This record gives sequence, structure tokens and C-alpha cells, in this order.
Amino acid sequence: MKATPEHIERIAKMTFASVYPHYVTKVEKKGRTQEELKQVIEWLTGFDEKKLQQLIDEKVNFADFFAQSKLNPKAELITGVICGYRIEEIVNPLTKQVRYLDKLVDELAKGKKMEKILRE
Repeated sequence: MKATPEHIERIAKMTFASVYPHYVTKVEKKGRTQEELKQVIEWLTGFDEKKLQQLIDEKVNFADFFAQSKLNPKAELITGVICGYRIEEIVNPLTKQVRYLDKLVDELAKGKKMEKILRE
């Protein structure tokens, strides 16, 4: 994916707190739980529930959110298409990290088993 500088900046400035409720709605609509969503986010970022809530309360943007994370080494195993882009082809690291998260949320909402989502 060749993203424009404007697109990259827009993603970087977007707050995690503004997107999180959409993730919750998406997974709950499909019969999954907020606890499962938090488990997936913790797997990807290393943020426990307390830290995740702190970042939401502080309204951190995605650039700071991922800068503070300890990305799971298995994140590179997250492949496929999300929002019309093949994850493996995304060049910008932050955009790729955000799309990793989007893909995991999508897999959770689609009913994939947790072991597969967490690349076990």
C-alpha cells in the first residue's frame, strides 16, 4: 500500500478512544464479548486492561498508542486483506500496526476461534 502523507498523518492523529467503541460494537453485534476484544488487543500490544483504560481516558492517538506498545512478535503472521489493502504490502509501520488491529477485530467478529486469532 502506498499511502499518501496526508493519510498516514490522519491515522497517526486519530485517537484510539474514538475507534474503540466501534470495535466493541462490531464484536458484540456478532456475539463476541468486550473481554475477548481486550484479550486480542492485549495479545497484539501488551496492554493489560488497566493500561488500555488509561490510554482510552488519556485519548492517546494511534501514533502514541503503538509507540507505547510492545508489539507481539507473532503480529507478522497477521496477513490478508483489510479495508481493501493487503496487510503484507503495507509499507508504513504505523499504518500496518493499525491494520493488524483492524484485522484481529475483524477475525473476532467473524467468529474465528481465539487460538487462530492469537496465532497459536
